[in-house]
Formats: sequence, C-alpha cells, structure tokens
Amino acid sequence: MARVSEVSGVITSEDHRPLGELLKGFTPFADRDVLVAKITPCFENGKIAHARISKRAGFGSTEFHVVRADAQRLDDRYLFHFLRQPLIRVAGEKRMTGSGGQRRVPKAFLESLKIPLPPLAEQRRISAILDKADALRAKRREAIAKLDQLLQSVFLDMFGDPVANPKDWPVGAIAQHASKIGSGATPRGGESAYKAEGTSLIRSMNVRDGQFRHKNLARIDDEQAAKLDNVVVQSDDVLLNITGASVARVCRAPSDALPARVNQHVAIIRCKSTLSPVYLERVLLAMKQSLLMVAGGGATREAITKQQIEDFRIPIPAAGVQERFTLIAERIKVQLIQMQQSADGFEELFSSLQHRAFTGTL
Repeated sequence: MARVSEVSGVITSEDHRPLGELLKGFTPFADRDVLVAKITPCFENGKIAHARISKRAGFGSTEFHVVRADAQRLDDRYLFHFLRQPLIRVAGEKRMTGSGGQRRVPKAFLESLKIPLPPLAEQRRISAILDKADALRAKRREAIAKLDQLLQSVFLDMFGDPVANPKDWPVGAIAQHASKIGSGATPRGGESAYKAEGTSLIRSMNVRDGQFRHKNLARIDDEQAAKLDNVVVQSDDVLLNITGASVARVCRAPSDALPARVNQHVAIIRCKSTLSPVYLERVLLAMKQSLLMVAGGGATREAITKQQIEDFRIPIPAAGVQERFTLIAERIKVQLIQMQQSADGFEELFSSLQHRAFTGTL
C-alpha cells in the first residue's frame, strides 16, 4: 500500500520474487489493471493506481480491489481517471462496512458503478487531455518538492543527521518537551455527519509531509466539536499521522484552519518553550524511517501509539540554534505557500476537467 502514490496514482517501486512465494497472502493483478484501496483511510486518501509494472503479473496487498478494463470496450486510462474522481471517493466512503480503522469499501460498490462509455477513440481523447493536465500538476509538485529539499538541506547543514547525531546534541524523549500529545475521533456517521461550515476536523488526508492541505478539510458543528474538546488544535501544533498508509506524515497546523479538532488518525504534539515546532516538524521528517519502524513494530497494521510518540527520542539543539533555523525555514515557507496556492489552482482546473470528461462536455 505504501508504494502507491495517492498524488500521482502510480506504483512508486516494485520488488521481484519467485512466484511460489506470492501465491498465498497477496492480491494478484496484471499490467494495466487499476488497483483501488479498500481500507480506511487509504481509500479516502486516493490510493488508486494504474498498474504499470515490468512483469506480466503482479501481487500486492490484500487491501486492494483489482479492476480490469475490457479492452474491447473500455480504455484502462479512462477507467483510472474515472475511479480517481473525488465524487467516487465520497460515494465509496458512504458505502464502507466495518467499524473504526477496519472500515472497507465493499466489492459491490465498484461493481455497481455506472461509467459513461463513449467510443474507444473518444475515451482515449479524454484520457490524453486528463493525462496532460495531470502532468502540469506534477510539474508544480516537483517545484514544491525542490523547495522542500532546500529546507531539508539547510536542516542537515545546521543539525546533521538526527539519527547519527554527529554534532552530539543532547537527546531527549518528546514527552519531556511537549505540553500536549493526543488524538481525536470521527463523529458518528462519518462523512454524512460533516457540515458545510463550522469547526475544522483535520484528517490524515490534510497532513502532508511539511505541508498542510486545506483541500477536503471537513467541518463539524459546535456540538460535535464539544465532544472533541480534548483535542483542540492551536496554531503551530505539530500534526502527526498515526495510522494507515500515510502513517508518520507530519506538518504544522496553520492558523487559517482554526478553530479545529483532529480525528483518530492524527495526533497533536504541542511544544514547550524548549522545542521549536518548526524544528520538531523537520526533525520528525528527517527521522521518518525511524518512525515507520516504530509504526510497523509487530502490529497487524501500521500505527503509532501515544506512548510511542512520548517515548520517541530526538536531538534537542540549543534554543538559539533552533531559533535561527526557524527564521530561515519561515522565509522558505512563504515561497512554499505561494507555490502551493498555484498548485491548488491546477488542482481545481483538473477537477473541472474531470467533471466535464465524465459528463460529456469535454
């Protein structure tokens, strides 16, 4: 699941193993199939991939549905773009079965979907337009990634690799430097309980590495928010995804998302004066592999507990050094925000094209 990009819909890497090792405990698929995540929050986060693999056969997580296009009637790229529409994800979430972190989209939901079927040539024309628009989105994301890499380079220059700690900074548990650590819950009824206006409910899809995404930010009313008063979000709280395929993603809470609460997939870490939230965000990003090892340590699915966050040990540089880094990071952040706003414009354009593509107006 972790090797499917919810942003681009591609399989980011693959391993090769003898067939005999994979015949049990995996979901088989073929090149050009579409893989759709079943489980929450992966489905809602857009873990839907067009499988382009180097071998004829592939095997993946049992948490994937496999959808194969009838090549005589349906173009596989057209199918891929159809299934990645936000409205499909919204409808699928409403049809989920199970409870808590084990809710899944049933196979019957995909089987019941009705897809417009223009002639194959028209499907391919639509797919080509959406592919080009998607490529423009990708270029903007690449520019954002380069700025983020610059920030990470500054971090490593000032502090060194936090795992090796070559500058011999003092090391301490996060709990020693945090005034609050905790996660929330989803209101009863899930998506159907969300409101058009009200208090923000931050979900794992809003927490990206080093970036907060306002898109799909849910809202809850005052009564729902009151039930989550133990997880009131403050500006610059560090948000950490603690379950699912997006586990260990981290960013700071922006002031323009407040008032806010978090659901059960996101933890708040509020820093004491000894720890800059800007530094904590970057050190957790730099130590992501260590966090992923914590998340996968013997559990049936990836998760990080409150106790594990409290016990997680990080270098604690001198306050003055943290302050200098914060000033540099905030300057870069201004540019990142501007680029993100531009990227959001491309996202809106792509969503408009998607809608027109499958309503016969493109």
